[in-house]
Amino acid sequence: QVQLVESGGGLVQAGDSRRLSCAASGGTFSSAPYTMGWFRQAPGKEREFVAATSWNGAATDYADSVKGRFTIAVDDRKTTVWLQMNMLKPEDTAVYYCAAEQVAFTLPRATRAGAYAYWGQGTQVTVSS
Repeated sequence: QVQLVESGGGLVQAGDSRRLSCAASGGTFSSAPYTMGWFRQAPGKEREFVAATSWNGAATDYADSVKGRFTIAVDDRKTTVWLQMNMLKPEDTAVYYCAAEQVAFTLPRATRAGAYAYWGQGTQVTVSS
């Protein structure tokens, strides 16, 4: 059973940076192709795509709202996915979720929440102005 555990959320000021981590376990992450994604959900809004990566980091995609500010990356052991968030804005305030799907990375599939079978519990990021 795949388990995803996010960490790194908190309260930050506009313009600050924050790095979220997603620890993955329980699956064949070292050998099978996976797509990993970050999504977020603000109060009263639908869950939206933030970033996604192939499990080897060779392919990535970002929402237009975070391009140039956020970076998604995986570690060499393929057990952790990070989301480096720079130049944070109040509109980035949301619960951030890590997601995984045991398929090779393709677009636009990787941007769709419904394509992911596994989800973490979420971590809150609050950006004050």
